[in-house]
Amino acid sequence: MIFRSNYFLFPPVCTGTKNALSSTGSPAQHYNNLKERYTGCEIVMGNLEITQMESDLDFSFLGSIREVTGYILIAMNQFSRLPLDQLRVIRGSSLYEKEWALSVFHNFESHSGLEDLGLTNLTEILEGGVQIVHNRNLSYAPWINWRDIVRDSDKILSFSCGCSAIQRLWTVLLLYKMIRRCFVCISVTKTVCAPQCHGHCFGTNPNECCHTECAGGCIGPRDTDCFACRHVNHSGACVPHCPWPLVYNRQTFQLEPNSEAMYQYGSICVPKCPGHFIVDGSACVSSCPPGKREKKKNGIKQCEPCIGLCPKVCEGTGANHRQTVDSSNIDSFINCTKIQGSLHFLILGIKGDVYHSIPPLEPEKLKVFNTVREITGILNIQSWPDELSDLSVFSSLTTIQGRSLLKPFSLLVMKIPSLTSLGLHSLREISDGCVYITQNKNLCYHHTVNWTQIVTSNCDNDIKDNKPPIKCEEEGHVCDPLCSDSGCWGPGPEQCLSCRNHSRHGTCVSHCNLYSGSPREFAAPNGECLACHPECLPQNGKQTCKGKGADQCVACSNMMDGPHCVSTCPNGVNGEKGQTIFKYPNAEGHCKPCHLNCTRGSQIAGISVAVFAGIIVLLAVFVLGFLYRRGLAIRRKRALRRYLESGEPLDPGEKGTKVHARILKPQELRKGKLLGYGVFGTVNKGLWIPEGDSVKIPVAIKSIQDRSGRQTFTEITDHMLAMGGLDHPYIVRLLGICPGTNLQLVTQLSPQGSLLQHLRQHKDRLDPQRLLNWCVQIAKGMYYLEEHCIAHRNLAARNVLLKSDYIVQISDFGVVDLLYPDDKKYVYSEHKMPIKWMALESILFRRYTHQSDVWSYGVTVWEMMSYGAEPYASMHPNDVPGLLEKGERLAQPQICTIDVYMVMVKCWMIDENVRPTFKELASEFTRMARDPPRYLVVKSTTEHTPPIGYLPMTPGEDHRQVSFHIILVIDITSDFLIISQYEHALDQGFSNFLLQRILLYLYCVSESNIK
Repeated sequence: MIFRSNYFLFPPVCTGTKNALSSTGSPAQHYNNLKERYTGCEIVMGNLEITQMESDLDFSFLGSIREVTGYILIAMNQFSRLPLDQLRVIRGSSLYEKEWALSVFHNFESHSGLEDLGLTNLTEILEGGVQIVHNRNLSYAPWINWRDIVRDSDKILSFSCGCSAIQRLWTVLLLYKMIRRCFVCISVTKTVCAPQCHGHCFGTNPNECCHTECAGGCIGPRDTDCFACRHVNHSGACVPHCPWPLVYNRQTFQLEPNSEAMYQYGSICVPKCPGHFIVDGSACVSSCPPGKREKKKNGIKQCEPCIGLCPKVCEGTGANHRQTVDSSNIDSFINCTKIQGSLHFLILGIKGDVYHSIPPLEPEKLKVFNTVREITGILNIQSWPDELSDLSVFSSLTTIQGRSLLKPFSLLVMKIPSLTSLGLHSLREISDGCVYITQNKNLCYHHTVNWTQIVTSNCDNDIKDNKPPIKCEEEGHVCDPLCSDSGCWGPGPEQCLSCRNHSRHGTCVSHCNLYSGSPREFAAPNGECLACHPECLPQNGKQTCKGKGADQCVACSNMMDGPHCVSTCPNGVNGEKGQTIFKYPNAEGHCKPCHLNCTRGSQIAGISVAVFAGIIVLLAVFVLGFLYRRGLAIRRKRALRRYLESGEPLDPGEKGTKVHARILKPQELRKGKLLGYGVFGTVNKGLWIPEGDSVKIPVAIKSIQDRSGRQTFTEITDHMLAMGGLDHPYIVRLLGICPGTNLQLVTQLSPQGSLLQHLRQHKDRLDPQRLLNWCVQIAKGMYYLEEHCIAHRNLAARNVLLKSDYIVQISDFGVVDLLYPDDKKYVYSEHKMPIKWMALESILFRRYTHQSDVWSYGVTVWEMMSYGAEPYASMHPNDVPGLLEKGERLAQPQICTIDVYMVMVKCWMIDENVRPTFKELASEFTRMARDPPRYLVVKSTTEHTPPIGYLPMTPGEDHRQVSFHIILVIDITSDFLIISQYEHALDQGFSNFLLQRILLYLYCVSESNIK
């Protein structure tokens, strides 16, 4: 059903569905219902559900839809394309399975199925995520930049094609060929915007931002240039809300109805809600929310807050299946305000019915009738719990209509020995029928009630055989003195039919709190004591207010706006003709309008001056502190540079080689907090105070303990000279050596810590250029060590330090040679052996060379590309050698293209002579660093948008179980790829899963060669 407005700016609107996967009738009827509902529709109010449709149907009627307020469900269909080319926005006000704004799944049947979503203009999903799974013929969905479309980046995105591993490989290769030849463009309106834009844009420049109220993009900067509105469309302009129903009147100083009010209907402002909708505040709703009820006011159906409980009508008793109130049906009366029918309390309900296995009714359960205000039939009480002495459970009952009578009676109370009073203090009317109260031997007070005020029909009441009135008076069962002559329902001032003086909340009182007491009150014409407005200032010796309302106060507690007492002056209140009202309180507490030039209210000049002076003082203190700290830092840098540049021989008797490190004395070093510990010792933050100098230089002090017992560090060795002579920008500089029982190596302090820690803490801010530059720097540093015949033997991300955000330095090199100068087969303790970073020959034969460092370099690069993940995290170190011998290697990181991953794979060759050298690695990564986005994709979309050349993996699937071996045959002169199954054992022993990656890499390389 489509609703059309006379106003030309309102597009055709139709209601959606809530059928999920169920269908309406036969397939033909199901299709006709869909066509009838959405033909000519532009805005779907609700959900668009297209399910169980056949392949040969015409869906062109969906081409006009521009917006869906709920979710879109496309499931279990056979057609190949859905023409939703005009769809711009999915609002997601309701979500499929409480998660998905767009859910597309199981759209295939044998060889037919969904191939093209057709959502070429979809640019905004305001709420919810995207689920596109198990669509055999739909292959490109994961490559769409969904992060540009989904507003909330934290929402879940789920994609899978539902095909086998080899099918996925073919899909990637065919997609790669397709992208080379043609492009199906989808508009990108967010991720390409300038940083100044807080949403969409229509260009990349800072002055080409869409208005903040736009959704789905725009053609210009104004609020009238939007493709769709983020909130509502008011007369063609996107605004945060429709004109309010109430506006501030400057003359009456009150909020009054707005003659130009409009109501939000979906995302459109309309002057009047459709006939089957209700007004709730400033919106059109199909039903009132909890806590409100529908009420017609001035010809408009509106939702109003309920006073107490909202009306609830419940079925009464008296029918054959429900003869009396009993323990089996008592819960059906919870929160009932009106009983449709009668209430019967019979002995089988109160005492229990053994024949029907109904237990006795607990007296506490009868409190459910506290909410009942009206009974349309009769109230018949023939049995009552012995624990209750009155009928006060009906304390809210005001009316008994008596539509169906029992022997002309509508109120019957008989043979209840425990009853001493009726307690029906709210009962004001018995519309039809008489009263029958008899044989209640302890009942009093009933004779005082003026029944003619309550019973409106002309009949004779039958009240007899109860406790004699004289005996009741002798026992003191009389009405309270505050009650009038109309009588009472029981003892106490709250049981009066009417009061002699005044009443407060249904209880009679002698006087109101006119001059004292809290809260202060005034007396209404009917004698009711009503509280003054909360903003009235209590007065001593005179009345606080003259009536109800903030304009009846004698004086105000806070502010006064015109004649009305208010807590604060109007600030940003909606006024007439779209104006916003701002007022400020003067010295007398009266609200006065701010000057026309003020935009957010009035400002006091004294406060502004004080704030400005305080800012100046704080700024001066900050500058002085900054200059002092900068001076100290400059002194430290100059001293450090002086000691770094003054190279000297460590021992005049040696070769005289210039060594940059110095021999330090223990008293020159001050150890601080522990920074970390490793296999051979600990690292502390400390200070170096050179002898004869007062400057304190921050350094790192590594203490190496000789647990082998083979030597001590009392003499300077050739290896110490070699380490002290190293000077390279990507090697941590050794500043000094302090010999002794424990050797202390003093190096420059890297305050940013290790590369591993930095990767884990800042993974969201690392760009491709920086990662590839780090790979180059580490390779060059390792090549420098290779030139100086120093094997690292423990290269890992934890042993690479950050000198700055863009420069890394290798640390912990050569330490092993200090402990084992002649033994190249040292053994780590079992629990500290870094097996996961070691080459296979180092694990099996304890052989360490520069090529075994290349293997560790590959693992270190893998750590960087995985943002500090632990290699083989789920495996015990003892299981790693067996895994490597089977041909398995670390999986391809998600941000890496196949080119980068192949470099890692080369580092993990079984034959160490085949592995690349550090010089070759530095050259390779230098080439990649010239075009970083080509080799690394580190945007947030990579989790769901694999780059070309990367084989997507289905979550949860073990890709190592591909049971075939493949080799690649490429015809360079043609543009075809031939993949054949071939049983062959490769020399390097790689797994089948890794062979797929090598296959894809070689194909991409061949394609670039063809070009």
